[in-house]
Amino acid sequence: MPHRVAVLALDGVLPLDLGIPARVFNEACEPDGTRLYSVTTCSLGGRPVRTHEDFRIVVDHDESALETADTVVIATQEPSRELLATGELPDDVAAALHRIGPQARIVSLCTSAFLLAAAGLLDGRRATTHWALCDAMARLFPKVEVDPNVLFVDNGRILTSAGGAAGIDLCLHLVRRDHGAAVASAAARRCVVAPWREGGQAQFIEHPVPPDTDRSTSATRQWALDRLAEPLTLEDLARHANMSVRTFTRRFRNEVGTSPLKWLAQRRLEHARLLLETTDLPVSRIATACGFGDPVALRKHFSAYLGMSPLAYRRAHNAPAATRG
Repeated sequence: MPHRVAVLALDGVLPLDLGIPARVFNEACEPDGTRLYSVTTCSLGGRPVRTHEDFRIVVDHDESALETADTVVIATQEPSRELLATGELPDDVAAALHRIGPQARIVSLCTSAFLLAAAGLLDGRRATTHWALCDAMARLFPKVEVDPNVLFVDNGRILTSAGGAAGIDLCLHLVRRDHGAAVASAAARRCVVAPWREGGQAQFIEHPVPPDTDRSTSATRQWALDRLAEPLTLEDLARHANMSVRTFTRRFRNEVGTSPLKWLAQRRLEHARLLLETTDLPVSRIATACGFGDPVALRKHFSAYLGMSPLAYRRAHNAPAATRG
């Protein structure tokens, strides 16, 4: 049975953000094309929803869909004046959230984190929202540890994301968590988006899709991806880009939103996850193939970013024992 996702649309919803869960989850498929998720969009009472723009939308389901969902996503809704003033939910919204099953994952996109905070679901937890409202959220809900410097926060059952494209990153993160890097990367390719932006990456990114010009670092990034097994240094990358280390680092951060070496470590980790899922290569060979050098370094990165060892990750994602690469 597909994993059931219910997306709750409330008045004031941002149309772009409302479409993100269905767009991403519906692209997560088995090799034969069978969808791994079923996505249902609902509203309070099944009524038409007034969006943040100049139109309304009609949905086919009411909030009872929340009761049977495995994952509930609350699409971006800008907090109302009343919520910002009182920190309290309207009765109908509170009643709808109360219908969510005790085992269901709960995901907020962007400023819908205010709704989770008002419901008490974020008390004692780390969370994020759009950077422009992080200070307001921290003042209104002092029991929430608000982090303005990340794309999303995964607390296990409760997940929150920053604005806009960070919702795509969070949905892809869930696909990756549920079904592994290969399925998530395939879904990302179908959506024509980046396959992985780490949750801890800063929200302040000047050029998410940098232009491929002579002054861009894009060619060097591709060059590095083709040589992940090699012990590349910052000086190697800058030399390939024909720039000084200082200039290369500055331009790289402006284009990608993180440092060159952190980006390289993320790409190596992503490749290691793929090899663990799809091959039976020993961990030592995977560490070498991905440029970590030895299994100790690979385990260190897995523990820091994923909270598990490479072998535990392989067991969790059912890598086929007969596949060799």
